Amino acid sequence: MILSPKGRYSKYLRPVTILFDVVVITVLFRVFFFELGLNYLHFGIYQIGCWGIISYFSGFYAVYRYTTPIKIVTKLMAQGILFLLCVIAFFPFAKETIFSGQAIAQYLLAAFAAITLFKFVSFYYLKRYRLATGSNYRKAIIIGYTQQATRLKEVFETRSDYGYRFEGFFSDKKTNPDVKGKITDIESYVLEYSIDEIYCSLNEISNTQLKALVEFADINKRTIKFIPDTDGIFAKNLRMDYYEMFPVLSLKKTALHDPFAQMVKRAFDIIFSLLVVIFLLSWLIPLLALLIKLESRGPVFFKQSRPGINEKEFFCYKFRSMQINERTEQSVVKNDPRITRIGKFIRKTSLDEMPQFFNVLKGDMSVVGPRPHLWSQNNLYSHRIKKYMVRLYVRPGITGLAQVRGSRGEISSNEDMIFRIKYDVFYIENWSLLLDIKIIIQTVVNIFTGDEKAY
Repeated sequence: MILSPKGRYSKYLRPVTILFDVVVITVLFRVFFFELGLNYLHFGIYQIGCWGIISYFSGFYAVYRYTTPIKIVTKLMAQGILFLLCVIAFFPFAKETIFSGQAIAQYLLAAFAAITLFKFVSFYYLKRYRLATGSNYRKAIIIGYTQQATRLKEVFETRSDYGYRFEGFFSDKKTNPDVKGKITDIESYVLEYSIDEIYCSLNEISNTQLKALVEFADINKRTIKFIPDTDGIFAKNLRMDYYEMFPVLSLKKTALHDPFAQMVKRAFDIIFSLLVVIFLLSWLIPLLALLIKLESRGPVFFKQSRPGINEKEFFCYKFRSMQINERTEQSVVKNDPRITRIGKFIRKTSLDEMPQFFNVLKGDMSVVGPRPHLWSQNNLYSHRIKKYMVRLYVRPGITGLAQVRGSRGEISSNEDMIFRIKYDVFYIENWSLLLDIKIIIQTVVNIFTGDEKAY
């Protein structure tokens, strides 16, 4: 029997990480709260309990070899916000203690700086350890020779940092140099070559074979996973529900359907918009108002009816960048004669969109989200393009993923709109606060570097 080299240390990583985090929060609160009259025993037990409960339900320690850094940062932010609320909640019930927002802020910044550093150092060290030593990898085989199965093989072979070694396909339908044998050969092969994980394409295995394979995996402590054979439904997130003992698969709702996620996004929108209004628009509005008035007659601001969340009408505000005209439902084209000189500048730098931060404060828009289209575009493309209406399930944004990826400006064909919708749907299905921040940063970068489609 050929034994596969197992990692001797990776199984200890999660317990060590948990222990490190508990030690950090236990030691540091004594450093920062020593003048607050705190009962160390009561608060220590309270915060460790809160930390454990939050970690369990948020999946804070569910970090695997294929987990992305963005996902880790998202987990850190969620853990930090919830733990902050728990720490604050302790003080009203401890009447003899002194509440200090500064001490709490210093404590949590120091604690999460140490926790974040340790988490990423251990995460990246383990990846580099796999690459450098060739150890800690897991042997994998794939049942079936479908398009999805070959794509998974490519992932195994190109992402060596995931720590997998692909050993071959097993298929009753196709022959290929990569096909090691028939499905009936799997059990002996797994035992002889110490295969760790079996990936199964459901299109190429019968129910009887599948049942036997699952029992074999359970008895021999092997991991069995299933490959979605379509990009349609099964490539989406699925949730397992039970009606008594009957299992039912259903599509998971997106993150933006979660009430807590909606609350976090809305809080971020309000805070960010207030900062923009106070520190930027307070002096930018008078300046641009003067320049707009000096060049052409008409109001400083332009408002236009747009479809919002659930196709509810709202008025979108902008700095006026055109001469007064009757073609407001006609989208702008390159070298549009309606645009004024100052209008050309503010459109190129996206400054014309800045009044929409008032729309955000009103609750009509979000800082980041699908851009609100004209009603004429909405009515035209909602019947032409699949999933168009998905973008109306959330608040429209001042900027969005489609805009920073180059899908902005004039829409001259169905393909232009299709690309926008793909980005919008991806954003909705994969939302995170970190993604919003990345889009905002990229938007600012585009303002200074220029965008050829901004006109």
